[in-house]
Amino acid sequence: VQLQASGGGLVQAGGSLRLSCSASGSFVIGTLGWYRQAPGKQRELVATISSGGRTVYADSVKGRFTISTENAKNAVYLQMNSLKREDTAVYYCNLEDVYSMVSWGQGTQVTVSS
Repeated sequence: VQLQASGGGLVQAGGSLRLSCSASGSFVIGTLGWYRQAPGKQRELVATISSGGRTVYADSVKGRFTISTENAKNAVYLQMNSLKREDTAVYYCNLEDVYSMVSWGQGTQVTVSS
C-alpha cells in the first residue's frame, strides 16, 4: 500500500488549506485518517473516517477541519479552515485496512504564520 499526500504549504492565520491523499495498492479500507506531528511533540490524531462514513475529530480541530473521502479514487481529504499557528505541523495520512494493517503517507508540511 502506498499513500501520497499533498496540499501542504504556508498560510496566514485564519486562512484555509486542503490536504489530499491518494492510496494505491491492494487493500480493503477500514479507516482513513490524518495525523500530525509538531516539532518536539508526539504524533497526534487529527481526524479519521471509517468506510461507513463515521468521523472522529480531535477536539482542537472540531468545527474547523473536515475530513472526507472519494471512494472511486481511494482518496481522503482534509479541509482546514480558520487555521491557527498551533496547527503548524507535518500532516500524515493514514490507512488502516480491515485486517488492522496500517500504512502511512510521507507527510506534508503545514505552516501557519501570524
